[in-house]
Amino acid sequence: MKPNFISKSGSSYYFTEKGVYRHSNHWGRAANCKWRLVSNGISKDRSKVGYANWCDFYSDNDQEKLYYIEVDYSTQSAQFNHYKSDKFTKDIVLRTTAETTKLIKQIRVLLEETAWSKYLKHESIEVLRKEIIEQLITTNRTLQEIKKDYL
Repeated sequence: MKPNFISKSGSSYYFTEKGVYRHSNHWGRAANCKWRLVSNGISKDRSKVGYANWCDFYSDNDQEKLYYIEVDYSTQSAQFNHYKSDKFTKDIVLRTTAETTKLIKQIRVLLEETAWSKYLKHESIEVLRKEIIEQLITTNRTLQEIKKDYL
């Protein structure tokens, strides 16, 4: 099949009536889109094909607060979602792209490391993690402000 469009960076796009296939060796932000692949983990090759329905594309820019963070404690992972997605609820704070990226990095440290909890009062690091992360995603308080509550 011949691609409908090839980007300057070499990604190939195949348009259908219902959506678009993208063949690429780089993922994440592409032009004004953010592509997230859910991998089956089998292949280590970065060249992948992704698919998105046209109805799954949402507006994107760096100025508006369009994104919220979702945390899966069972897999110890955090990812962003657009507020127009089906999972958005009003109790979650929306953030800009830059704010969301910064907060996801902080949450990943909280999920993966333990040194940050060294001087904080807690009986269980797992409970502490969840309490802090939930405050981060549902309020505008900074990590430092939240940590002060546990000194």
